[in-house]
Amino acid sequence: MSALVRLLKSGRNLAEGIPYSLVALIARLSVASVFWRSGLTKVDEYFQLRSTTFFLFKEEYKVPVIPPEVLAYLATYQELIGAVLLAIGLATRLTALAFIGMVAVIQVFVYPQGWPDHILWFALLFLLVARGPGAISVDHLIWRRVT
Repeated sequence: MSALVRLLKSGRNLAEGIPYSLVALIARLSVASVFWRSGLTKVDEYFQLRSTTFFLFKEEYKVPVIPPEVLAYLATYQELIGAVLLAIGLATRLTALAFIGMVAVIQVFVYPQGWPDHILWFALLFLLVARGPGAISVDHLIWRRVT
């Protein structure tokens, strides 16, 4: 075996030793921070929606079917509550699915040119749906008790 193959094998073994729980925690915190920061731009210091938020949903976002006033509340509180749920790892798969739906709506109706960001969010969320939140999560603590 050549030195290069041994080096590559060692690197691969090292990388494969990274615990999934750490990968999942980083994925959860990364995507949670995106939505948390977005949600904070839509509320005041008392977590009430700003008038500018209603304007955005009525004049810029223009998502069909759901009235903009209703969508402003739904999207903002999904961002804020969902971000907290992802960060602590509670209802992770369900929350990630809800965010995948939100990302799809944003991509199709709001910012189609934003696909480079959206595909990254989708990848992290899809990982969490497929593999779960990892052992560093409230979900893991709950599942350990019930199984």
